[in-house]
Amino acid sequence: MKILLLGATGRTGILILEQLIQRGHSVNILVRDRRKVKLDSEAVNVFEGSTLDINLLGTAMKGCCAVISALNISRKNDFPWSALRTPPNLLSATMKNVIKLLGQFEIKRVIIISAWGVNETRKDIPAWFRLIIDNSNIAPAYTDHALQEATLAATDLYWTAIRPVVLTNFSTKKVKVSIGNKPKPGLLISRKSVATFAVDILEQAEFIGLSPVIFN
Repeated sequence: MKILLLGATGRTGILILEQLIQRGHSVNILVRDRRKVKLDSEAVNVFEGSTLDINLLGTAMKGCCAVISALNISRKNDFPWSALRTPPNLLSATMKNVIKLLGQFEIKRVIIISAWGVNETRKDIPAWFRLIIDNSNIAPAYTDHALQEATLAATDLYWTAIRPVVLTNFSTKKVKVSIGNKPKPGLLISRKSVATFAVDILEQAEFIGLSPVIFN
């Protein structure tokens, strides 16, 4: 399959890109700065620019049969109160562009990396975590994740919004899934686990129309 991957230079996105290539897929990626693409492969076509540029996004989407977005609202560093580096509506605005284009290219499958704590899962996250979100520059990401999820849910696309718990760089462990009233998840998951899960459900056409919380 040829996949359009957004957010391919992020810490989770690069792992999704590696997984796609290892499994024999070809990948179009749209990145702000092509110099950040460290993976050299004939299976990767690089497009440089903004996902908010609908014409460029359409060019990158040509020939693809699915879209995976690992985009996030970026801060200048990991400090929760650090200034934003991207627009606070990057995710939802990008998804609106994606949806406008999908019918043109007859694409139905869309997978996004959202977050635990979005929408109805907010009640499940620890109180201290909610406090940090509500009083820092992490908040715009959660707000915009919720908006892009709502935008997707209003369509008839074959969408999945993956909600990983707190991301770590630890080694991969078996992914566990929580949906609806299943037991509350653990607190951590490795980025590699998220990447593996995203490509697994793409290939197996699983969790369509669902927002699974995943954890290790």
